[in-house]
Amino acid sequence: MKILSSFKDLNRSERILWIVSVIVVTLSFLLVPERDYLTLTASLIGVTALIFVAKGYVIGQVLTVVFAVFYGIISFWFRYYGEMITYLCMTSPIAILSVISWYRHPYRDSAEVEVNRVTKKQIVCMWVLAVGVTAVFWFILKAMGNANLLFSTVSVTTSFLASYLTFLRSPGYALAYAANDVVLIILWILAARENVSYLPMTVCFVMFFINDLYGFLNWRKMRNRQAEV
Repeated sequence: MKILSSFKDLNRSERILWIVSVIVVTLSFLLVPERDYLTLTASLIGVTALIFVAKGYVIGQVLTVVFAVFYGIISFWFRYYGEMITYLCMTSPIAILSVISWYRHPYRDSAEVEVNRVTKKQIVCMWVLAVGVTAVFWFILKAMGNANLLFSTVSVTTSFLASYLTFLRSPGYALAYAANDVVLIILWILAARENVSYLPMTVCFVMFFINDLYGFLNWRKMRNRQAEV
């Protein structure tokens, strides 16, 4: 699916949300004296990915993979190794699997993905895996001297939950990502205190939070609409 044609499918509210997100992220970049163009690029890709993920479009997951690579590099430079490993070794691979899963489950041959209802067994499996992933990453990040260890570990947990639910095509993915956004806002505020060039990344995740809340509401509407047919 081409990105330009996907933009045409956005309704008025979604276009406004995307435009505001792009403007806010760009302004935050222009207002800081030390500018990191990689951060700006990642942020713009990220807010674009989220608007399409909120629509249930496969292209959103493709852009998520690209964002994960850029974000992993940025995290490495600030010694947020948890973020780097999480996005390069977990979020990105699961996003690739989600591309395949979403592509194979279109709703009535449309661009929109078919919303899935998560089973109790899948929920139990999710929490068991989340505990295991969290425990493993805590020791790995501690050994690597990760900056802000506690918040970084919580970020790993919320990222895993979000990726897992995204793969399963559940509206709950958006709430998990919103929780992750809150953690990342804190992490990048701490980073911006040391280097103001990371302020746009903080703003980026504020806009992510707003987009993810919209994603949750829209996916619930999608689920209800699909259930009525």
